[in-house]
Formats: sequence, structure tokens, C-alpha cells
Amino acid sequence: MAFAGFFGGVDSYNRPPMHKTLVVRNLADDLDAVSPQQVHLSVVGEDKMRISWITEAPTPATVQYGTSPGKYEFSADGTTSSYSYLTYDSGEIHDTVIGPLKPNSLYYYRCGVDSTREFSFKTPPAQFPVKFAVVGDLGQTGWTQSTLRHIAESNYDMLLLPGDLSYADLNQPLWDSFGRLVEPLASQRPWMVTQGNHEIEKIPLIHSEPFTAYNARWRMPFEQSGSGSNLFYSFDVAGVHVIMLGSYTDFDPNSAQFKWLVADLRKIDRNKTPWTVVLIHAPWYNSNTAHQGEKESIDMKASMEGLLYRARVDVVFAGHVHAYERFTRVYNGKTDNCGPVHITIGDGGNREGLASKYINPKPNISIFREASFGHGQLAVVNATHALWTWHRNDDDAAVSSDSVWLRSLSSDTACKVKT
Repeated sequence: MAFAGFFGGVDSYNRPPMHKTLVVRNLADDLDAVSPQQVHLSVVGEDKMRISWITEAPTPATVQYGTSPGKYEFSADGTTSSYSYLTYDSGEIHDTVIGPLKPNSLYYYRCGVDSTREFSFKTPPAQFPVKFAVVGDLGQTGWTQSTLRHIAESNYDMLLLPGDLSYADLNQPLWDSFGRLVEPLASQRPWMVTQGNHEIEKIPLIHSEPFTAYNARWRMPFEQSGSGSNLFYSFDVAGVHVIMLGSYTDFDPNSAQFKWLVADLRKIDRNKTPWTVVLIHAPWYNSNTAHQGEKESIDMKASMEGLLYRARVDVVFAGHVHAYERFTRVYNGKTDNCGPVHITIGDGGNREGLASKYINPKPNISIFREASFGHGQLAVVNATHALWTWHRNDDDAAVSSDSVWLRSLSSDTACKVKT
């Protein structure tokens, strides 16, 4: 629902001045062309991890790993690809899946053959509690750096990102810069992402294929959930079923994404995963003056909101609007105790700045809204309760600016799943 047509006091939205993009240069000069860079992780199934990295020259897609520093008892080989975009040719993009891995355990690894760079990561837990860091519209600015510093201090298990990663916007070297910027965090914990409008990068008649860089660089485990596209998929982690949807691919009832979502929701086992969380990019509920009336919000909501409501989805995270807003449990524009909590978290730090104007008066279903950069944390304590907190970057102390305890709909006898 877009509120501009229903509430008075609407100021027109004026985009603030651009902020300078932070360009992260290549690694130290003493690293050679086959040294790994832009390393990031994503989960594959419940006990495997995908290691993705880029080298400037060809090298085997081999990952050596183990449970002690410098001791690599295991090894796995993957695949290598590359892509071209106008005059840009990417480096060698390596993808290697390792495992099986033990839950909630620390592993050490190195990418390629005889690499001097050692990384480490911790696997997510197999059961509650589990903590997610949630941030959208990240970009690469000084604001982004502040957000990443706050996230690094949160001791999270997995990061969820509802679209708009690098803000490369056709300038492909900025994808490389973004990969270097997030590597210190993304090489230590799995980063699970979905796409936003800034990932499309389609140029009519010149480059007709959308999401070229995104799909090549940020491959997610879509096959494991029966999806035919990297733009929508799902996975389970520690009692939570996470669904990543694509706001910028077809979502009407005849689309592949819609049919996949119907099937995926039917497969959820509430005994195994009592929590269900969904990520989209364009928010379905938004009382900010920015991004009102867009079809990716209005039409996707009209197509899919009923599916999520009947499946008793607990939380829907969105980005796109560069601010923070939390709604109550809602369905069809009204408070509904069996509907999901909608949260806009598009305040990661992008160069376009904050969306600081809101529709007034504030609608009753909007509980908290603020135009500040920051990130969120979803700490799922057990099968029935989770704590959501939002942390603004301006606060040096690790305190939350907004928080709410959530009860899973699967534990509410008044909210039975509807088939």
C-alpha cells in the first residue's frame, strides 16, 4: 500500500545531493595476480558454504580448509567464470562449495593454490538462538563504512541484505570496489542477498541482459530451493525459513516466481522452522514520500501479499526507501494480528543520501520511522520469541534506537496457517 493517496500533508520528495562514492582500491602491491580478493560467503543447504572470490589471472578454484590456523585437512574444487559488460572484462570469478561443515564452528581457509592469505569464518548454529544482521541499500560511502563498523560489533551469525548492494550503476569497477569494501565482514559470515533496482544495469540496444554483474558475482543457493533463478530463492537456518523475493523480475500469478513461491510456502515445516522471514526490495508499506506509487511495490503487493498472509509469514524486510520504518502486524492496509510485521531497512549508507520526508499525519499502522543511517538485528531466541532492534549509526554506544519483541505466528493458536 502506498499512503500518498490516503493521507494529507504530503510533501513532494526531493532527492538530496549525491554523496561521494568511496572507491576501495586493489590490495597491497605485494599480492600477485592470483591472490584472492573480494571474498564472500553464502550458505548452501544446512551444512555447506559457498566461497566466492575473484583473481586477476586464471588459477584453480580450489579452497583448502580446516579447523585450525594453517592446517587444512580438507579441500574442494569449484568453478570459474567471467563476464563482459561494454568495454569492461571482469576478473576470474571463482565459486567453490565446501562441506559438510559442523554448525556454530570456526573454520580457517585459503582460496586458490598456495595463497598466502588465510581467512576464517563461523558457521551458523543448527538451532536457536540465531542472530541476523539486516541492512539494505548499502552502497560504498563513508556512511557505509560506519554501518559496517556497527555490524562488525554485533556478533551476528548471518547478514540479510534486501537489495541494492554496490550502487555501481553501470560503472563495473565499482563492483570490484564494493567487493573489497565488504570482504572483511563477508569473508567471515554468510551474506545472503537479493536484488534491487540498482542491480539491473540494463541498457536498451547496448546491453539487453539485466543483472549481469549481480548474477555473476553474487550467486545464491537458488537451485537447492527448486528455483530456476538467482533472483528468488529460500533456505533454512537454525529454525528460520528465509525467503528472498525479486521485486524486479516477474511476480504476477502466471510468473515463475509466483508459482515457485506458492510451492515453497507449502513445503515449510513449522515444526522444523517455526519462523518465516521474507525479504523484498521495494516496500509494500511505506509512509515516506520517497518511492510512492511504484509498480514494484503496488503490483507485487497485490499479487503476493495474500500468499504471505495465508502462510503466516512473521516479518517482511524491504529496502529501496533510504530510511527506517517499522509497521505493526498488517494485512491489506489494516492492523491484523496474523499478518507480518513490515520493516523498511534501506538505510545502509548509499551515495544518494537519506529520504527524510514523511507523509503526515503518520498512519496508525506505522509504529516507528526515522531517516537515519543504520542497520537492524533480528535475534531469534527460540521457537516463540525474537527481539528486533534497530541501531542508528549516529549512536556510538551499542544501544538500540527502536526495539520490539516478536512472537512467532506459528505459536499463536489464533493464527493457523491457511492453505
